[in-house]
Amino acid sequence: MSKTVDAEDSQRGSESGSLARGGLASFGGAAISAVMGFALTFVLARGLGEAGSGVVLQATAIFAITVSIGKLGMDSAAIWLMPRLLVDARSEIRSAVNFLFAISAAAGILAGILISLVGPVVIGDSAVESRELGSSLVALGWAVPVAVLVLVALAAIRGLGKLLPYVAIGSIALPAARPIAVLLSLWFAGSALAAVWAWAAPLPFALVGALVLLGVQIRKLTAGTDRGRRKNWPSRERRSQILGFALPRTLSAGLEQSLLWLDLILVGALAGASAAGIYGGASRFIAAGLIVDTALRVVVSPQFSSLLHRGDIPGVQRLYGTAATWLVLFSTPIYIVLAIYAPTILGWLGPGFAAGSHVLVILSVGAVITFAAGNIHSVLLMSGRSGWAAFNKAIVLAVNVAGNLVLVPVMGIEGAALSWAASMMIDACMAAFEVHRFLGVNVDASAVAYGLLVPSMCVGIPAGVFRTFYGSHNWTLALSVALGGVLLAVWCRLDAHKLKLSDLRARPGRG
Repeated sequence: MSKTVDAEDSQRGSESGSLARGGLASFGGAAISAVMGFALTFVLARGLGEAGSGVVLQATAIFAITVSIGKLGMDSAAIWLMPRLLVDARSEIRSAVNFLFAISAAAGILAGILISLVGPVVIGDSAVESRELGSSLVALGWAVPVAVLVLVALAAIRGLGKLLPYVAIGSIALPAARPIAVLLSLWFAGSALAAVWAWAAPLPFALVGALVLLGVQIRKLTAGTDRGRRKNWPSRERRSQILGFALPRTLSAGLEQSLLWLDLILVGALAGASAAGIYGGASRFIAAGLIVDTALRVVVSPQFSSLLHRGDIPGVQRLYGTAATWLVLFSTPIYIVLAIYAPTILGWLGPGFAAGSHVLVILSVGAVITFAAGNIHSVLLMSGRSGWAAFNKAIVLAVNVAGNLVLVPVMGIEGAALSWAASMMIDACMAAFEVHRFLGVNVDASAVAYGLLVPSMCVGIPAGVFRTFYGSHNWTLALSVALGGVLLAVWCRLDAHKLKLSDLRARPGRG
């Protein structure tokens, strides 16, 4: 009995330790990505104003949705399949990757042609901003297949267990290059179209780097396999397995990106480019809190796939519970600060952007409530139920679109924020119910509630006191962050076991 308990404790420590180590690396990359994203927003806002930045943000939003569909779910298939091939079929890795690339390249080229031809026609050319947006979409057509292949290559790298190359290219190099390129374009040309070209320019370099690193990784992983068993093309059964997972994921990925970006596009269509610029500036700050979600999701998705492949549901529950606690613990402080000091933070972009203060508050509250469900979408997707994920996104997107169409004409950009927040909460609730029903994995409400309480006390109270008595200024913001950070660190240090932070000191192991 003692040996069994020791084995379970060792397994639990290995899972959490792997999550901690990978999460720290991924968090660093996601943090840099978020900072670079803010830098890009700052450059656009200061260089082009509300209307010009609104054009660029709308163009990149449409681009993101197009790419998400053009991938045909091959990136998610890579994250789902590669950990399984590592367990029992390493000789099939190369052929599976070739198939993923062939399908996504063909679909990406078609998607690029469509965005160039159809986008400007749909948008029309009645206003200056509309003509600029149409020209920007034409300029982005070539970049769609390149971006698709970058994302599939990075997903394969991540699925095969190499997190650092994934972080280095996808979270650091590419996001860091974009604001620099855009700044240079605005310096020399000063137009939204030039900014769009510059935004897409680093993609070919990212693709070359990802392909080289993936090739090296595949050679190392397949070096010990029988050469006679290696093939350049997967079997019919494997192709069917990949397509069976990926095609429903294509729909859900497109809908997922639509949920992230469609409200910005609708705001631009219903309220104009200036409103879209303000809304986009406010929503960009929400990405600051998403760095925790992104960091954890990058690490846990392949682990969920591997655990589910082995039928280790208790392991999935433990990993999910730990990740959920950390998600609310470390993301909530960011959103508390964003909500309390919204006028000051948005003022950094320019005087016109302060009009989005209420938007930032609504989005922050919605994000905190949504994150209470943890990385629930990753559990559902890595269980192979991409069809259910697509169904959820379809329902939620319909709610979001309807909410925008009804609320934006009445409430403006605040209506778009309310619609987004409600959509995200519905999405999380549906996924949580399905994971409970299909897998028996449940949200640990008490642990999540405690994870929310700690930053609310440590960060929320000092920030609220400073804002109430001294106003919203840069110096009160700085004091709130400093004091709240110290209090949060002390609480986490004293209560590391209950917050599952003792696993951060776990001895490194495999994974």
